[in-house]
Amino acid sequence: MDNTSTSDIVIINGNSHPDLANMVAERMGLKNGGCSVFHKSNRETIVEISDSVRGKDIYIIQTGTKDANNNIMELLIMAYACKTSSARSIVGVIPYLPYSKQCKMRKRGCIVSKLLAKMMCTSGLTHIITMDLHQKEIQGFFDIPVDNLRASPFLLQYIQESIPDYRNSVIVARNPGVAKKANSYAERLRLGLAVIHGEQKEAESDEVDGRYSPPPTRAYSNILGNSIEMCTLSASRNSTPQHAPSSSRTRTTSVSVGVPEHPVKVKPPLTIVGDVNGRIAIMVDDLIDDVESFVAAAEMLKDNGACKIYVLATHGLLSSDAPRLLEESVIDEIVVTNTIPHEIQKLQCNKIKTIDISILIAEAIRRIHNKESMSYLFRNVTLED
Repeated sequence: MDNTSTSDIVIINGNSHPDLANMVAERMGLKNGGCSVFHKSNRETIVEISDSVRGKDIYIIQTGTKDANNNIMELLIMAYACKTSSARSIVGVIPYLPYSKQCKMRKRGCIVSKLLAKMMCTSGLTHIITMDLHQKEIQGFFDIPVDNLRASPFLLQYIQESIPDYRNSVIVARNPGVAKKANSYAERLRLGLAVIHGEQKEAESDEVDGRYSPPPTRAYSNILGNSIEMCTLSASRNSTPQHAPSSSRTRTTSVSVGVPEHPVKVKPPLTIVGDVNGRIAIMVDDLIDDVESFVAAAEMLKDNGACKIYVLATHGLLSSDAPRLLEESVIDEIVVTNTIPHEIQKLQCNKIKTIDISILIAEAIRRIHNKESMSYLFRNVTLED
């Protein structure tokens, strides 16, 4: 690592992605620190750090996988072990932040991302490095600095160098929620944009969050409605001057049947806004986990004349039977980064390609350690990326 004092840097990792940790350490010219993480027979997590961390800058590389709960506990225990061993700073390098999709209130649950942020801060982490958060506002849940890196430069480069005749492509958003990200890609590549509207699977904005609970009884609603109407009329009479015309009282309206019901969303059938006929369709997203919606969107693109279909995403979680569904689908290629290990999935599906982003993480660590600006890593990046 050029122009960097590495004597006080220690890189350790848990069991989530040791290959990525080794690649980052190798790019920085460092040896992976001696940290052993294992589980007892009762599934308790044990962390043993063999090297001294007193007064050193610790970088814990631990990403989220399908075993998210164990990944989190390993990270928290490693951070706390470094804190109680008098480490100078403890930076959590979490390429994929678990529970990042649970950043909004759902039904009568809770915002799990906020809880996780509090736990990480309490464990002793002093800084977080992550990549392509599901929602950028998650950074506000933390009481410590958060650097949200972008994988879009790597994916854009892949499109330009590895997709033949990419100028004949169109960037596709598989639902309106991804339209901003897709529009950013389209503008940078100077390509057209298409949006699929009427997704079969419910979007996050359509999920019931508990605010639509009906009143207890109709009688209660009628009583409440009458009370509101009487209070409104009384207030309007008291606030209206004697010389004001009587028509001014009609400016205040009230409901007569209690609390009105919230109308139910009726999503239209799948439709494509944009032209994909004879074009290469490139779907972009931040995460590929359950792939049913991607497969359904790809089938519709194919039916509308798309000649080839690519799917590009930062995180490839690929849970359950996702590899089999992708292998049997009309999708020609799936491109993800190595923020999450997916070697087993690649053995099950020959369409999955991987982009290495270890150089970006290594550069972020180097700049943070040398107290250099991180702006270079975010150059030409807009809020929609």
